[in-house]
Amino acid sequence: MSAVTASEVERADATPAPRRARMMVKRLEPWTVLKFSLLFYFCLMLVAIFGLLILWWVLGLIGVTASAAHLLSSLGFGSDRTGFHFNTTWIFLRVLAIGVAGVVFWSIVNVFAAILYNLVADIVGGVEVTMSDGR
Repeated sequence: MSAVTASEVERADATPAPRRARMMVKRLEPWTVLKFSLLFYFCLMLVAIFGLLILWWVLGLIGVTASAAHLLSSLGFGSDRTGFHFNTTWIFLRVLAIGVAGVVFWSIVNVFAAILYNLVADIVGGVEVTMSDGR
């Protein structure tokens, strides 16, 4: 049996310091930004539309939409024979069209922001990021 020295015990118990790396973000590829933005905003649009569908369904279940349609009929909206009614298909097709337009618009805004970042980064050198391995 060999004796373990105190310095060997200290080295075994000591956890290594986290590694750090300093990086510079000098360029953002506009094509990559466009692909990422289209996917990100499309997923955001789907979440919003499904949330609105669930909200519309719950409002229909508790009678809010029927009550609103009755109120609008009594105020003179809709035809005299049938009264006012909400056309859910028409409403959600417009919501979908607005969502798709928003996806395209904000993706183009992100591409222009990436191009602007590239122009500014050429002058000032980019953004410095310090990364750590999290230990």
